[in-house]
Amino acid sequence: MTMMRFKIVVVLLCAIAWPVTAQLPAPTFDGEDQPYFRNQPDSGKYFFIITGAAASEDIKARFRQWSLSLYDTLNSEYGYAASNLILLLDDGNIPEREAARLSGGSEIESITEHMQLLRSKVKEGDQVTFFLIGHGSSLGNNAKFNIVGPDITGEEFAAMLSDFQQQDVVVINTTSASFEFSRALSAPGRVIVSATRSAAERFDPMFAQFFIEALQSRNGDRDKNNRVSVIEAFTYARLGVDEWYKLQERLPTEHAVLDDNGDGLFSMEPAPTLADGRLAEIAYIDVASAGVQKQSPQAARLLAEIQDLERSVFILRGQKENYLEEDYWNRMEALLIDLARKTGSYNELP
Repeated sequence: MTMMRFKIVVVLLCAIAWPVTAQLPAPTFDGEDQPYFRNQPDSGKYFFIITGAAASEDIKARFRQWSLSLYDTLNSEYGYAASNLILLLDDGNIPEREAARLSGGSEIESITEHMQLLRSKVKEGDQVTFFLIGHGSSLGNNAKFNIVGPDITGEEFAAMLSDFQQQDVVVINTTSASFEFSRALSAPGRVIVSATRSAAERFDPMFAQFFIEALQSRNGDRDKNNRVSVIEAFTYARLGVDEWYKLQERLPTEHAVLDDNGDGLFSMEPAPTLADGRLAEIAYIDVASAGVQKQSPQAARLLAEIQDLERSVFILRGQKENYLEEDYWNRMEALLIDLARKTGSYNELP
């Protein structure tokens, strides 16, 4: 069985077998009307890594290792060209052999400058992911990301994100005490991940390590479609963190949460059938062409159509409670038949 045929089986099984849990009100979209994360073949994807100041040399080394590993994984496995990757690393001073990956330091002036440069490059429908590594702090409404020089607040970062209204935005905040900072970023059409669920969780989280591990070799690919969505990487990292604390025989001091419906109320276990999880399921990390062997225009068109149909299957599955049983299965059958036909046509191309 080829990989593409295997994908059809997996999508069908997921559509039937995804567990239905307690359902909460959430925005409803038909596949055709859902405006976010279309993953069109002509859409660009950009990844902006910001690594803040560290409290010690050992922690600094760990933050840098995570940052460079993430950069290399995105570049080598996920189809991100160097021009679409931005890495701002603490004071910006790294060995010459690693300097080619670096865009600068993480001072507020550098962040502002590179935000403006990125804004001048992106077009409508592009996807921009921000990944924050480092320390955070939170006193009341004054939540901060600790960078080199004056810290940046959640409100200041939210103001920067307001320049990306026409783009799909993902923010993965892996810092300590990240919750209040992350909550300030919540808005419709954004997927926001926080490594912690409260200001009290102020010890350095391990979430970044496991999120990056989820991307490496596509470890987090739960539905085996050879792509990793934000919700898949989040789930892999959340479970990895839980296991790490068990092995350390310690009580967890971090609990990752996710918000993707813009209400600022985060979920610890998001799912497409719940209030949070529907956008995160269709927000893929990889560039559409990453790892694709067939390069003809016809193959690219068919692959885009296949991925869009898979997206429609996921959206419909998450909206099952909004349909009569017969109507739901008629719609699902039509999507799966179309998906199977296009996949067959793709497999037959040289």
